[in-house]
Amino acid sequence: MSLTPISPMDSGSHIGLIGIGLMGTALAQRLLDAGASVLGWDLSEERCRVLTEMGGICSRDANDVLSKCNRVLLSLPSHETVEAVISSAGSLWRAGQIVIDTSTGDPDAAVVQAARLSERGVEYLDATISGSSQQVRDGSAVFLVGGSDFAYISCLDLFDCLTTKSFHTGAAGSGARMKLVTNLVLGLNRAALAEGLFLAKSLSLDMQQTLFLLKESMSYSRIMDTKGDKMLSGDFAPQARLSQHLKDVHLMLHAAGHVKTHLPLTETHRQLLELAMSMGLGELDNSAVFQVFTAFRDSEETVG
Repeated sequence: MSLTPISPMDSGSHIGLIGIGLMGTALAQRLLDAGASVLGWDLSEERCRVLTEMGGICSRDANDVLSKCNRVLLSLPSHETVEAVISSAGSLWRAGQIVIDTSTGDPDAAVVQAARLSERGVEYLDATISGSSQQVRDGSAVFLVGGSDFAYISCLDLFDCLTTKSFHTGAAGSGARMKLVTNLVLGLNRAALAEGLFLAKSLSLDMQQTLFLLKESMSYSRIMDTKGDKMLSGDFAPQARLSQHLKDVHLMLHAAGHVKTHLPLTETHRQLLELAMSMGLGELDNSAVFQVFTAFRDSEETVG
């Protein structure tokens, strides 16, 4: 089989997309801007309408996308949803297709899906994304891709449209495992930033100066560039929802449990995010974790 990538602009076929949420919309926009034809579907008619307004084509259902596209991106909320979509296609799968699953899910589930699709001659990539929907839009997100060398190289043209950085991490499931590791550090960095900024606020420090000096100091992390101003302004319009990161944290703890590894900081982070969920912050941007510290202070003042 040839390992020469085919340009999505010259392939003469649609790029499939199932799931047109925050991330799916960003993926579609990148592909459309590069001149690709995107055939997509989502349960939400409103999201389908958004794709059409962007210049894409909305299909009648997921199976129609799968039947018409050789390469299909999945941008779904969980590995259970991915399994349902893949299973429902049944005999529609045909040899030579490639599934590019950008969802964050259980790495073991990715291994299972890859094996099942392989029986039909279909390649599977767990092409997980390190970054928010906004970072996908501006091309700065990082793709961590598990799967065969052939499938990865065959989709380099897509990854080149979607990002400036994609990495082949190994066999199927390795992309999902790597995503859990990167998301663990990312999430803790975000929580540490929120707590640090809240301490600065409590000490009556100038908040803009604090954020500037954090960026200039050894404490700097890139999360300060994307979430610092959102925390200070209280702009929690979602780029990546808090509830989705809690889902990822549960996956981290589950994966760690399988290999008898204890993650004490992540366990504390889970409790913090669950408190945020109980406050109704789940559908907001994950930077809304900053609000939890205000709740801590207010409850202490009430008790006092």
